[in-house]
Amino acid sequence: MHPDYPGQTGFTLVELMVGMAIGLFLTLIITQTMSIFETRGSATIGNADAQTNGGIALYTVGRDMQMAGFALLPDVDSPLECTSLDSGIATMAEIAPALITDGAAGGSDTLVVRYGVSATGGAFTKITDPPTGSGDATVANNLACQPNDIALIVNGTSCYLRTVTGPGDLGVNAVSFTALQLDDATPALPGANLACIRSWHQITYSVQDGNLWRKDERIEGGAPQTSDTPILSGIVSLQAQYGISAIATSNQITQWVNASAAPWNAPSLADRNRIKAVRLAVIARNDKIDPQDVTTACSSLTAAAPTGLCAWAGDATSPAPTVSLGGADWQRYRYRVFETIFPLRNVIWSKETL
Repeated sequence: MHPDYPGQTGFTLVELMVGMAIGLFLTLIITQTMSIFETRGSATIGNADAQTNGGIALYTVGRDMQMAGFALLPDVDSPLECTSLDSGIATMAEIAPALITDGAAGGSDTLVVRYGVSATGGAFTKITDPPTGSGDATVANNLACQPNDIALIVNGTSCYLRTVTGPGDLGVNAVSFTALQLDDATPALPGANLACIRSWHQITYSVQDGNLWRKDERIEGGAPQTSDTPILSGIVSLQAQYGISAIATSNQITQWVNASAAPWNAPSLADRNRIKAVRLAVIARNDKIDPQDVTTACSSLTAAAPTGLCAWAGDATSPAPTVSLGGADWQRYRYRVFETIFPLRNVIWSKETL
């Protein structure tokens, strides 16, 4: 107590030091608590972003997979029986509805989907007479073919894409005409099947630099066009397998196979038509890196309930694909895996033609 001010008191040096110590301790606790909440908040937001991106990725791929193949096929000379496609474009020489390119050593796979777009569902008509000198081909029904439509011609085991140059729309009810003009009517031989499919698309899904890319190569409006853009971030891997049947005319899947080895790295016509579905896993990553490892490699490709970063649970007959992300710090990230099966419904519906 101060002698001149008997009603007032102060703090001793010890009391001040104790108070400062308590204050610093409380500040440390508050700082650590805020840091923990910030870390958990960032992880939660990152997990939510990965959840959203993975779901959108599956939905986007699924929309194209539903179109894969060729609807309303004829009883004979189906496009699924073609061994070659003459499109006039070197990068579009395949007719397979879906094709997987395996990523080496567990790397990300590439998925290609092919289809045509048509208001008539790709219904076929027969070519009845050979083309004339002007390029006109005689067909049984125009099926509302329009100029600049892409005509898919199936001649035995050969498929051709040609552009319709005329005439104008004769209407769906026009039962016959003799002047369907093509930019190249050479393959329009009598007995071949022809369908106007409006436009032809070859969609390629791949993973590049942590982004899911969608490349659309198409013949549209009588000319080739290409768009290649990243559509989703935070996607680090695609893993895909074919679901195959024992024979082409069966729709029962008996095995899931990688596209890494023969015959599935380059399937023949017979094997290609045994592919009835594609199983796909999309792996999305939370961009926040943790101070320690939080993810482990997949414990088993054949166990019923594997742990770690796995595409899905496989078995001895159909092992799951290997997932390898690479990089020294990959285990310090958190991942979300989204897996589903896409039936190739146009192939399934067409089993009687195979």
